[in-house]
Amino acid sequence: MSATRPTLEELEGRNEFEFRHIGPDAQETAAMLELLGYPSLDALVDAAVPRNIRSARPLELPEPLTEREALDRLAELAARNVVRTSMIGMGYYATLLPGVIQRNVLENPGWYTAYTPYQAEVSQGRMEVLLTFQQMVIDLTGMELANASLLDEATAAAEAMTMLRRANRSNSSATFFVDEDCHPQTLAVVRTRARPLGIEVVVGDPRDGLGRHGAFGALLQYPGSSGQVPDLEPWIAAAHDAGTQVVVASDLLALTLLRPPGEMGADVVVGSAQRFGVPMGYGGPHAAFYATRDAFKRAMPGRVIGVSVDAEGRQALRMALQTREQHIRREKATSNICTAQVLLAVIAALYACYHGPAGLTRIASRVARLTDLLAAGLREHGVEQVNDSWFDTLTLKVPGTAKQVIARALDAGINLRLVDDDHVGVSLDEASTREHVAAVLHAFGGKAASFDALDRDARGGIAADQRRSSTFLTHPLFNSFHSETEMLRYLRRLQAKDVALDRSMIPLGSCTMKLNATTEMVPVTWPGFGALHPFAPRDQARGYTELFHDLEQWLCEITGYDAVSLQPNAGSQGEYAGLLAIRKYHESRGDAHRDVCLIPSSAHGTNPASAVMAGMQVIVVACDEHGNVDVDDLRAKAARHADKLAALMITYPSTHGVFEEGVTQVCAIVHEHGGQVYLDGANLNALVGLARLSEIGADVSHLNLHKTFCIPHGGGGPGMGPIGVRAHLAPFLSDHPVVEGVNPARGADGTIGAVSAAPWGSASILPISWAYIAMMGPRGLTRATGMAILAANYVAARLAPYFPIVYTGKNGRVAHECIIDLRAIKEGCGVSVEDVAKRLVDFGIHAPTMSWPVNDTMMIEPTESESQRELDRFCDAMIAIRREIAAVEAGDTALEQSPLRHAPHTHRLLLAEQWDRAYSRREAYFPGDVVSGDDKYWPPVARVDNVYGDRNLVCACPPMSAYEAAAQ
Repeated sequence: MSATRPTLEELEGRNEFEFRHIGPDAQETAAMLELLGYPSLDALVDAAVPRNIRSARPLELPEPLTEREALDRLAELAARNVVRTSMIGMGYYATLLPGVIQRNVLENPGWYTAYTPYQAEVSQGRMEVLLTFQQMVIDLTGMELANASLLDEATAAAEAMTMLRRANRSNSSATFFVDEDCHPQTLAVVRTRARPLGIEVVVGDPRDGLGRHGAFGALLQYPGSSGQVPDLEPWIAAAHDAGTQVVVASDLLALTLLRPPGEMGADVVVGSAQRFGVPMGYGGPHAAFYATRDAFKRAMPGRVIGVSVDAEGRQALRMALQTREQHIRREKATSNICTAQVLLAVIAALYACYHGPAGLTRIASRVARLTDLLAAGLREHGVEQVNDSWFDTLTLKVPGTAKQVIARALDAGINLRLVDDDHVGVSLDEASTREHVAAVLHAFGGKAASFDALDRDARGGIAADQRRSSTFLTHPLFNSFHSETEMLRYLRRLQAKDVALDRSMIPLGSCTMKLNATTEMVPVTWPGFGALHPFAPRDQARGYTELFHDLEQWLCEITGYDAVSLQPNAGSQGEYAGLLAIRKYHESRGDAHRDVCLIPSSAHGTNPASAVMAGMQVIVVACDEHGNVDVDDLRAKAARHADKLAALMITYPSTHGVFEEGVTQVCAIVHEHGGQVYLDGANLNALVGLARLSEIGADVSHLNLHKTFCIPHGGGGPGMGPIGVRAHLAPFLSDHPVVEGVNPARGADGTIGAVSAAPWGSASILPISWAYIAMMGPRGLTRATGMAILAANYVAARLAPYFPIVYTGKNGRVAHECIIDLRAIKEGCGVSVEDVAKRLVDFGIHAPTMSWPVNDTMMIEPTESESQRELDRFCDAMIAIRREIAAVEAGDTALEQSPLRHAPHTHRLLLAEQWDRAYSRREAYFPGDVVSGDDKYWPPVARVDNVYGDRNLVCACPPMSAYEAAAQ
């Protein structure tokens, strides 16, 4: 810019969003670089990033849009999606999200920017709602135990299948029976999951006798996809007599009226909580539910919220049981699921609290009664109904005229389900009206008589002995917040208990908790993105189609891959899909025997779990003393298993937070011995614009959109894990049983099948990543990567005099994260990583990742979004804690009497009449002259007792008196 009067071109030449997203300004950037001894960001990047992985060409992406331009463009795309009334059903329904929940949860960064509740003391608010979700599922399903949600109904059913395979020790069969009335997308995902595990899926009619198949497990749909409401009890009894355990896929709204599966003997109940206030979103994200018997509590997949006590003896919540089993058991893990759909489970639970049992019953009864009226009107006009019982869905026989019926309904703005040329399905929901019923009757060639007459003549679709008689949602949490005022205040109280990005940086290594910009988030709740049914006609989703195309092309340019599949709806599912693509590729070449997967010892725990799920044998490769893959050990094992080598799974930059110099050599060795390279894209935040994964030598990667590309973690979900592949793997990417054209490169050898229930995974959150890439542009994305590397190295340099840095690269630099070492401290004076983490709570700062990937260390990832001021606040806190450790080391303070061991400090202790600690109140609550009284975070609980929680497992809501005691 000139020294005098700037030109208009100069004034408009600055990418404002880039400077909003990146935390440090020019002055802070210069100061951080000066501390590190580099004249420029480019010089630091040249020192940190190996030359042999650097891409020869810059990113070729569109020039950045302003925030206004991006919203205008997204509005154009949303407008190209035609929002019809979808009465397609199949597990997806229109629902009415209460405004108080939409504004104060779904659109509130205090809820959507929080991370998975690994630090229980700063996560009590959202864990309270997740516990409520578990109680809601337990009550409605009639089961004894539920988890905190899974990814979608189809993957939940697949998880149930594999759990029963392990748990049913009395039946060694490899056969799994699936009810022919299951949703087709559920059957497809079950088949995908079964194939590499050697499980035979048999589809049939349960009325023919479940026992005759000798299956270890069976999956029944209740109500069925056709709408039929079967009496499950005799089927389940017959299955149990034959040694077959039973999964029931069900519907929470229907279960307010129907006899719950748990009362009929089900072993597992799964389904989707989508219709409890969560928009359809063209397929997601939605929270699945998973409930089972107490006997299976240690085999149940996913996260479980449990009740424990804190150091003051009060009730406190925590994640319980096998919450991170894949990190501990690795290739012996029972599942690779490492997250939940927390934000969506929170919405569903709050929806149940807001309406209460009476409100939910009223909604369900209205849906059922409208369906009764439609059935009566169709009967009156001679339309034959296939299902003789129903809750909200009718399947109608219209020989040879199904497409004409569909077309007439479409003329009225309604999507119906085309079952086949002779049958049409109609599903009603919370948003259905009398006008919709009349329009559907007209589409079938009928005309509604007066609704009063239909209401008199219509019979109910639920038999008397199938009606629910048991109570549900009796806990006061479901009966206290029915006014908007009460709900608003309850949500504020919950949010105040937690630490999210609106309060503090969350420096969790490997988790990339960067800014989720408001402009990126705005379109998520637009009806043009949120109100589409995933199986609506493709010509109603042209805006989505264009958005998918843009995003796929941009991700290909960023990674160097040739094709992208957007279907996997979590990073773990992306891993799994990528390995299945490798497996399918080998099979297509006549190399089905290739099943060995080499995995470094430092790998993320989902890697070996995913490999086993994909039917592969895991061989662990050693790492050297610098944390790099031991190339000699890799070469030896690749040669030893050359005839069976399928793949190598590697994370880059490494799990240890460094750029390995020999990564291209590692990839070459695997290729030389006939294997494919799966490169985990979890750390892509350190590569965008600097290196391309395919040029490093990778064949396939999953890309965590909820990390590098700004989809928020939502307290532990939603996530997205699309995979990018080279051209030779593209024909094998996921397709879908309901929607055609999901994989345009599909080859003659077929695909891996569906890995998620919806064709494009959690489509409604993809505008977030689209907006981020569009607004950053090629220069902004590249600069963000450099700034992430700068932030990590700045933190490492400030902390190195106090805590040794475990691993660094050739020039003594880290990548986008660093690991500080507390092993000598623990050995010398007993201060643990947990002590440091809990003391950080008193500073109002979320702790880094503890003891992973190295025990008794902390992995810190500051990201490019944090300003120097916030980075210094974190470093100053860590340095102040180091001084407290030094006092223990010197013998000036006994560890058991230090603030470290008693942290975090609650307000209850402050208000106590007696102060019996060896340190002052000021030291406890305002330590190290770092904490300001203006915005002090007050932890709602003291240190949570993890051991007590597992030994006394309670995963349902305690009495209200416990909440009242905690509030006091």
